[in-house]
Amino acid sequence: MAYDLVLKNGHIIDPSQSIDRVADVAFSAGKVAALGENLTGLQERDVSGLIVTPGLIDLHTHVYWGGTSLGVDPDAFARQSAVSTCVDTGSAGPGNFPGFRKHVIEQSTARVLVYLHVSFAGIYGFAKNIMLGESHDLRLMAAREAVEVINANRDVIIGVKVRIGKHASGPSGIQPLDIALQVGDETNLPVMCHIDEPPPSYEAVVSRLRKGDVLTHCYRPFPNSPVDGKGKIKPEILEARERGVLFDIGHGMGSFSWKTARAMLDQGFPPDTISSDVHALCIEGPAYDQVTTLSKFLALGMPMSEVIAASTINAANALQRPELGTFKIGAEGDASVLELRNGSFALEDVRGEIVMAPQRLFAAGLVIGGRDVGTSTQPIAAAAE
Repeated sequence: MAYDLVLKNGHIIDPSQSIDRVADVAFSAGKVAALGENLTGLQERDVSGLIVTPGLIDLHTHVYWGGTSLGVDPDAFARQSAVSTCVDTGSAGPGNFPGFRKHVIEQSTARVLVYLHVSFAGIYGFAKNIMLGESHDLRLMAAREAVEVINANRDVIIGVKVRIGKHASGPSGIQPLDIALQVGDETNLPVMCHIDEPPPSYEAVVSRLRKGDVLTHCYRPFPNSPVDGKGKIKPEILEARERGVLFDIGHGMGSFSWKTARAMLDQGFPPDTISSDVHALCIEGPAYDQVTTLSKFLALGMPMSEVIAASTINAANALQRPELGTFKIGAEGDASVLELRNGSFALEDVRGEIVMAPQRLFAAGLVIGGRDVGTSTQPIAAAAE
């Protein structure tokens, strides 16, 4: 039998099935069709020496390109980072979601899923010289409108987003989170909560989150780090994981610290999901893209299978989308082809600390819906201009 597309002789890493071996993976009718040896296809690509994973999911991106100042082109980002699913986290709120859907989501080759912001206009004041927290003014917290938009767009909206902290919510404090949680309860969807500098504290925010909710920027530097001055994980963080709160990296321009990461991993607290938080102000560093972010966790000593799981099956579970993040037969026909290069690579955190890593992942191919869409070396910034 000839399949539509076969990636041949790749090193398959599929944590959802505990697969870690050289094999072929085949796609037909947009789905995963077979996994084995000597498969034949109408289109074949030899990926010998490369890693092949279920399509990478970046759980924290900003891809409302052209509609918000922080957005980047999802297709340019996907090809450069071998990401099949970009999860936009709050770029749009109920007031501007229709434009996001029509002009970006429905036009993109990359799959775009959405955490809808509870703020009516989403993240609207985010640029190099302008930073206006959208959660400062409670008059913009549009709970009723958010529920209406979610119910009309459940095919792409998978959760509720809110941003909390000195910069994002300012005088409103933690109140926008309480409103977002009400929207989550009403729609039976999880909430993803951004946290920046205090107030409120990391502990106060994470203590409100429920099973399935996501705390992004979980490896923040001081202030509002998950570890205390002695480097110990704060008890509220441990309690939150125990009750099922998910912890996401959300690297971005201010939310990943080597120091915090070492402390968390040394105490057996890896992230549930690894994401880039790519946006217009961090695509040229320090986050860059998803493969760079994943490479930082390899440099920290996380096993490759766990790093891949944090951007495939774990992310799919957070989204409640079992058809993603796996090579199980009948799953969405997405695959990421990665090259692991040896050398000496400078990897920086948001505070300027540089770690020289002996290995780094690079994008080498991308399949979305059973179609080989290739990769690109064009800078994302140029594509988004």
